[in-house]
Amino acid sequence: MLYIDYKRIIKSRKIRLMILSWLSFVPDKLMLKIQYKIKMGKKLNLNDPKSFTEKMQWYKLYYKDPAMIQCVDKYDVRSYIKRKGYGEYLNKCYGVYTQPNDIDFSKLPNKFVLKDTLGGGGNDIIICLDKTKFNIEESKKIMNRWIASKKCRNAGREWPYYKGKNHRIIIEEYLEDHFSNSGLIDYKFFCFNGKVEFMYVMSDRSLGNKVSVGLFDREYNRLPYNREGDPPLVRNIPKPENYEEMINLAENLSKDFPHARIDLYNINKKIIFGEITFYNASGYMKYEPDDFDLYIGNKFNLKEWKENKIIGEKL
Repeated sequence: MLYIDYKRIIKSRKIRLMILSWLSFVPDKLMLKIQYKIKMGKKLNLNDPKSFTEKMQWYKLYYKDPAMIQCVDKYDVRSYIKRKGYGEYLNKCYGVYTQPNDIDFSKLPNKFVLKDTLGGGGNDIIICLDKTKFNIEESKKIMNRWIASKKCRNAGREWPYYKGKNHRIIIEEYLEDHFSNSGLIDYKFFCFNGKVEFMYVMSDRSLGNKVSVGLFDREYNRLPYNREGDPPLVRNIPKPENYEEMINLAENLSKDFPHARIDLYNINKKIIFGEITFYNASGYMKYEPDDFDLYIGNKFNLKEWKENKIIGEKL
């Protein structure tokens, strides 16, 4: 299977995004077909999608529930979580701001995390581990670039990110796991029609770089697949004692949607909500072996939603 490694050809993420912004005039369907061919090395079938990655592109184009706009915003999703009755799982928030100059850094703790409310993929995050050494002015320059980002069709044509509010800055508690030698462990639950079908367990993360990834089924059995581009998980990370509580939380938060990825942390038996994502890697995931894409695609049932749910180009 041949595909173009565009990230190797154009190494600068800034330049890649600039090029894609120039192409925002291209219709969504055509752009997704071009991207799919480049990234996946095969033709995109939108008329009768079979694989998970194909169905993700259909999902972006045709399933448009306004609740998704709230859920992708890192601050607004907190209201969604509270409305569902799960406010206890939210990480501590120190505030949300429209301008970096409005932030009173003197009132923040020694460690904290700054995020773009519409950022994704581990990007647009600033971590402060020691406020006495933190470069406030440099961080403001970075945040101003976040705020200045135009609300236009993004690279993957993920409509909820540009149909809602503008970019803002959210400040949250810095999470650290003193009980694990692999750093903060990230559990990403892939849910379909309100049921967890598989999950990523991620550790040894270096922000902006690779992270070790293991694929597990709903019962926490390791699957014989790997995510291409990241090193496979080699650590033995035992199933959390409160794993069923995590499953219940993920399934209840996702049940309103055909598909959602629910990210959770579990620090010393305390479950903390991370985020809700509808388009993991913008739907361009490559697995080894490749048949996992079709296997998961069979779990993603679009028929019911095509006939009965919110679809179309209204938003």
